[in-house]
Amino acid sequence: MKVRVAVTGATGNVGSSLIQVLGQDPDVDEIVGLARRVPDWRPPKTTWVSCDISRDPISAHLTGCTVVVHLAWQIQPSRDVGTMWMTNVFGTDRVLQAIVDSGVKKLVHASSVGAYSEGPKQPVDESWPTNGIPGSSYSWMKAYVERMLDRFESTRPEISVTRLRPALIFKGESATGMRRLFLGPLFPNVLVRPSLVPIVPKNPRMMFQALHASDAAEAYRGAIHSDANGPFNIAADPVIDGDVLAGILSARTVNISPGVIRAAFAAAWHLRLVPSDPGWADLAFGTPLLDPSRAERELGFRPKITSVDAVKDLLDGLRRAKQWPTPPLERASSGAFRYKELLTGMGARDPLAERAETIRPMGFPPSN
Repeated sequence: MKVRVAVTGATGNVGSSLIQVLGQDPDVDEIVGLARRVPDWRPPKTTWVSCDISRDPISAHLTGCTVVVHLAWQIQPSRDVGTMWMTNVFGTDRVLQAIVDSGVKKLVHASSVGAYSEGPKQPVDESWPTNGIPGSSYSWMKAYVERMLDRFESTRPEISVTRLRPALIFKGESATGMRRLFLGPLFPNVLVRPSLVPIVPKNPRMMFQALHASDAAEAYRGAIHSDANGPFNIAADPVIDGDVLAGILSARTVNISPGVIRAAFAAAWHLRLVPSDPGWADLAFGTPLLDPSRAERELGFRPKITSVDAVKDLLDGLRRAKQWPTPPLERASSGAFRYKELLTGMGARDPLAERAETIRPMGFPPSN
């Protein structure tokens, strides 16, 4: 059966990859891409709609859709939790209501490893508690939305809800966007060359899983077409620890305690040297590893790219300032734009907020 898919947050790291994957899927008839800033990019089957889910009407854009994939999420401005809440929590609530109002029968929601409570650095399945890491606004908002989905499922049993909980998602083309969100305008891209990174911190709690955005997109495509619902962990092998990172960067490791690493994060954030807050250190040390067995069995999820190659792709993207032709990922990072980023207060305002006010015409026709 042909499906019509609406994707919120369609121009971001995962959304742009998902649009590409769905555009090549013969079982997808049409894609409605919702984003605050509409791109010039014209992928197959896609109609772009300018829509801020925190304030704009949503229901009309979902009418006639078979599935909604909800990816929209703000990571910045980290110093203004209220602004992030309006998109991440209030905006999600508005999307859920729009799904009901428009008669859509399936939701695929982007949760995260960050929704999980503190756990062991060994794989856990989807039954692990999702109460988040208190020190991380990203984490506790993801956990809060999990509770919203619990309530939604109990009151709307006629709507299928699938939650994907992926590990960290990377691709080279998202490097410019990630540099803006996490590293800020002071970060020199050349710094990620192996010869310029002498040491990598190492700690038993400092390990994580990664996933390439193209594999994440395939997982979402599998969820769109599957009758399975509920939560699914998504991650690739191997686990990335200090030794693996040191190998990637041709560096040596230095044992450092979590407290020292968090203090460094906090100092950089409070001194407004970076836009990302110290909660990301809490998240890195606190979250468990993921067991993706259920996704393999029920969604056919089998990553084609290793976690190491996903990290390498991102690092190469940072070195070369790679981009993709969507506003969150494009290379609007000239010296002048980096100066504008500094004026946002390094996490006090969204560095792209000014551009978000420039609304392009709604409803570009699909490309043939």
